[in-house]
Amino acid sequence: MEPTTSGRFRVHDRRPRPDIDGTGPADPPEELVLVDYLEEPIDPTAPDAGDRFDPLYAAAEGYEGDMADRVASLEPGFVVDATLAWTDGSARFADVEVVRESRFRFADDVDGMFEAAVDAWDQIRSAGEAVGSITTRSNDGEPNGALYLFADAPGSDAFADLRSGRLPIEPLVARVNESREDDDPREVFVLRPAAHDFVAVYVVFDRDGVLAQTVRDTYDLGPGLAAGLDDGALDAAKAGSDGAEDGEGGRDEGEDGFDALDRL
Repeated sequence: MEPTTSGRFRVHDRRPRPDIDGTGPADPPEELVLVDYLEEPIDPTAPDAGDRFDPLYAAAEGYEGDMADRVASLEPGFVVDATLAWTDGSARFADVEVVRESRFRFADDVDGMFEAAVDAWDQIRSAGEAVGSITTRSNDGEPNGALYLFADAPGSDAFADLRSGRLPIEPLVARVNESREDDDPREVFVLRPAAHDFVAVYVVFDRDGVLAQTVRDTYDLGPGLAAGLDDGALDAAKAGSDGAEDGEGGRDEGEDGFDALDRL
């Protein structure tokens, strides 16, 4: 009987299986990077925080029927309840159910990094720090995102480590959930700008709001405001900027200088 592991996981990334020893196929199969999803938040600065989020790797191909459809639908950021079956050290899904459709989106070497991140990074480095964070706010002062900034440690690659799961994103999302006292679906952008020496992890509170849509548009990371032109989403966003009561639907320009409608 195959050993199994059951629990709640975050789908951290979908990627081709790495060819560690150089003997793999030219077209490697895909795998899903999973991390444990803990109901209680962990301090990301704790010495053992990284160990609590050691990634697991599960085959993303080779399933049949309904299971093939369910695995194919999994996207980075989704939270799932899953049972993994192990054979010769490799994991495959025996069962999987999506619990929450948050999203992780990664972009390297991006142009036009938004002003809030650049200004915050200048302040962080002026203080002699290698990491820092700020809260971005909508035009009416409501928090709409948590922005975390990281420098590369000597001999490391922060973007690669964040994408692979070696540097955990999960505690940052958990901190947002705790501060907002909910676990609504989030949109998490991991961005490395071409012109600056930091990596940004931007946890946007409203996955379907104007802010998330604009960031997707700006860095070509999926459907954004442009996709809503036919149904009037952009008109609604502009109307919100003229005094809507809902800060998430308005023009996101707050104390950090971030304007969600200026294409960053």
